[in-house]
Amino acid sequence: MNVVLAKTDTARANSEILAVARDRLPGTGKIADLRRQALEAHERLGLPHRRVEDWKYTDLRVLMREVLPLAAAPDAAALQRAAAALKLHAIAGVRRVVLVDGVFAPDLSETSDLGKDVGIRTLREALETGDAALQAQLFAPDNADSMVALNSALMTDGLVIEIADNAVVPLPLHIVHIASGAPAAMFTRSLIRVGKHASVTLVESYIGAEGAKTYQVHDSLVVAIGDGARLDHVRLIEDSREAFNISSAVVTLGANAHFNTFGMNTGSLVSRYQAVIAVAGEGSRVETNGVNLLNGRQHADTTLFLDHAVPNCSSREIFRAVIDDRGHSVFQGRIIVRPGAQKTDAKMMTRALLLSDEAEADNKPELEIFADDVTCGHGATTGALDDSLLFYLRARGLSEKEAQALLIQAFVGEAIEQIAHDGLRDLAIAAAQRWLAARG
Repeated sequence: MNVVLAKTDTARANSEILAVARDRLPGTGKIADLRRQALEAHERLGLPHRRVEDWKYTDLRVLMREVLPLAAAPDAAALQRAAAALKLHAIAGVRRVVLVDGVFAPDLSETSDLGKDVGIRTLREALETGDAALQAQLFAPDNADSMVALNSALMTDGLVIEIADNAVVPLPLHIVHIASGAPAAMFTRSLIRVGKHASVTLVESYIGAEGAKTYQVHDSLVVAIGDGARLDHVRLIEDSREAFNISSAVVTLGANAHFNTFGMNTGSLVSRYQAVIAVAGEGSRVETNGVNLLNGRQHADTTLFLDHAVPNCSSREIFRAVIDDRGHSVFQGRIIVRPGAQKTDAKMMTRALLLSDEAEADNKPELEIFADDVTCGHGATTGALDDSLLFYLRARGLSEKEAQALLIQAFVGEAIEQIAHDGLRDLAIAAAQRWLAARG
């Protein structure tokens, strides 16, 4: 009996997207085979839905329904709109690297005079060279997750950033993802390798140009942090309020390494950030912090998997969500302590603040411990603003909105304060204040 895999309408549509875009996708030979295998994995799995445990609260079959066609390479008009958007989201004191509609834009980037300690090239260049080890690292995320597999199949461009051993990069590197306006999908993947005893700050921003509304961002980041190195990572999601942003990260730490990451989401209609962080070297430390500021019908999902595989490491997770109107915030955090990972110190805390009766927060912290000499803990709370504190502030002359804003700032402040870079911390505070001001 011959068995034939029946393709759904979505699977057929994705195959057609790959067929149309094939000439634009970098890499041949083995790379093309890896793309084909990834697309087959995505077709078997389909779009994630509520029966997939890790996607229980973010059913893309309902929320997104389909994958849009691959965005065209940006023309002069698209680049002009992107340049205008950059002016509105400029960050002082950084070195900017820009991707427009998923394609590297050299004229909008600042990659000259980076010095010998920082190397930047495009994903396209990396996939078209014969560096098998680098290409294997770029395809490090496996195809067990449907959306990661789709990103592997269709990734068009991105960046490969390499920091030399012992380098201390003085200015943050800022990767800006810009959608120029067309209702299309962008597939990007970037790799950052931080050499031994090096230090660097990486900022990622997701924005839409004026007129950009219904578009999809499918992004992936692969990070390798060497022994004794430090990476500070800040993600700012300010996409169009009708956009979709599906992003993933795979992070591996060497011995005595330090990874500090912070994410703030104020944009997108639907967003999902999933990260797998492997603590593979002794004496390492991980700090993951995040804030969701949601209103309208926004849906934001943060899913973190922290894998303690070796002894004498520590991790801290602090997540805050403020939800107004009919917004929906999801936090799923899982910490696993492997056998032999003794002296692990891991703690996770997530809190959600509901500002309306229709707001929703789903928090699911998890611990899986297979070692007996550890200090681990987790917690989750959901509630409303404290009426007694509101009364106290209003009794001292503040309006209701001013009193609420002050309490909300204090609520999210613990996560924001974990940003090591002073300028980026101020940037996150300013973004939170803009969100609060927009509440009226």
